[in-house]
Amino acid sequence: MGFEGAEESGGTEVPQSRFRYNSPFVQVSLIGFVCFCCPGMFNALSGMGGGGQVDPTASNNASTALYTTFAVFGILGGGIYNILGPRLTLLSACSTYPLYAGSFLYYNHHKHQAFAIVAGAILGVGAGLLWAGQGAIMTSYPPANRKGTYISIFWSIFNMGGVIGGLIPFVLNYNRSEAASVNDATYIGFMVFMTVGTLLSLALLPPSKVVRDDGSKCTNIQYSSVSTEFVEIAKLFGNWKMLLIIPAAWSSNFFYTYQFNNVNQVMFNLRTRGLNNVFYWGAQMLGSIGIGYIMDFSFKSRRTRGFAGITVVSIVSTAIWVGGLVNQLTYSRGDLPEKLDFKDSGSDFAGPFVLYFSFGLLDSMFQSMVYWVIGALANDSETLSRYVGFYKGIQSAGAAVAWQVDTHKVSFLTQLVTNWSLTTVSYPLLLVLVLLAVKDESKADLEEISKEKEAAPSFAGPASEK
Repeated sequence: MGFEGAEESGGTEVPQSRFRYNSPFVQVSLIGFVCFCCPGMFNALSGMGGGGQVDPTASNNASTALYTTFAVFGILGGGIYNILGPRLTLLSACSTYPLYAGSFLYYNHHKHQAFAIVAGAILGVGAGLLWAGQGAIMTSYPPANRKGTYISIFWSIFNMGGVIGGLIPFVLNYNRSEAASVNDATYIGFMVFMTVGTLLSLALLPPSKVVRDDGSKCTNIQYSSVSTEFVEIAKLFGNWKMLLIIPAAWSSNFFYTYQFNNVNQVMFNLRTRGLNNVFYWGAQMLGSIGIGYIMDFSFKSRRTRGFAGITVVSIVSTAIWVGGLVNQLTYSRGDLPEKLDFKDSGSDFAGPFVLYFSFGLLDSMFQSMVYWVIGALANDSETLSRYVGFYKGIQSAGAAVAWQVDTHKVSFLTQLVTNWSLTTVSYPLLLVLVLLAVKDESKADLEEISKEKEAAPSFAGPASEK
């Protein structure tokens, strides 16, 4: 029995519709909706600054615990994903998100940090597994010349979660313009979405059952082992390609602390922070679509497209951080600004709002660019799950440090300059990586793909499921 939407031709089944359940498009979209519900809602909660609380200390400490365990399990996550497969890995990973939101519901009433910190550490384990699996699916399933497009599809669906998640506190706290902390219904709303995402992860197929539109499988490897993954993950720390990615990985979540706590929370009141997040995550959708187009369609040469994308992001990044510096010079920890409201503050609201929107635009452009570079280094899900896991592990280590930097009251200006410097250092290293490691699509590559297709077992035959 063949796949629905396939027809036999000369004994070989060739899939016809991109909307097949086992197509890369559907599977990447599914992981997008899983992330819409889980990390998308988490982003909306974090984006309010302080986890929606007036005092960010509990949220900062929970985030430090989260990103510390995330750093470890991000690196290990690719190996765990290769052993367990997507369903079991992502089901266990997603189940940690409702617990984290629930810990802040508890904190709303009891003001005890311990539950939030423990829940953060547990979420770090789950997030490490989730993002390693997500990265493998997003970068290995698409055809080589459309990875930027699929990254933008995922990023748009995922960040729609942040948009909807931003609307939840905005609507539920709309008439509480003087409120300091969000109400219980806000946290409950986040928990409902996160639970739906956990169940939706069961719909994902194993990589061995996903078939591209040209008939090639995403992988022919049916399983992995603990010993194999241990050795392969250890090798990453001596892999020059991964070493060149470290500055980009470290900086790519480092700036969240500054943007969420020291811009959105410091400058805006509660209901306006929710509205800001709608546009922050909406800007991410625009940014990912724009950079995805450049990375896939701007030039015929894949390597040239990589150079173009990195150059564009570096220019946009510089412009936005300059705007951030101009804004930051107007206030400090010792001279906090009056809280802005989208209705009552008039024109004073416009400049900081545009800056925060631009931060969202930059985040998606930067991360989509890095994912494209990683995806251009290989095509199989086993290798890419390890690469992405390494990227997420280093990224999370940086984030753990960033949250403690803010907890220790480092000046806003110092945090801004640090973020700007870290992102700027990463661009020339990524250009070197593209120059040395990214190859243009060629006739030889197509012949290799053709050989893989011929060697692959029939799609109609049995396949073990991880």
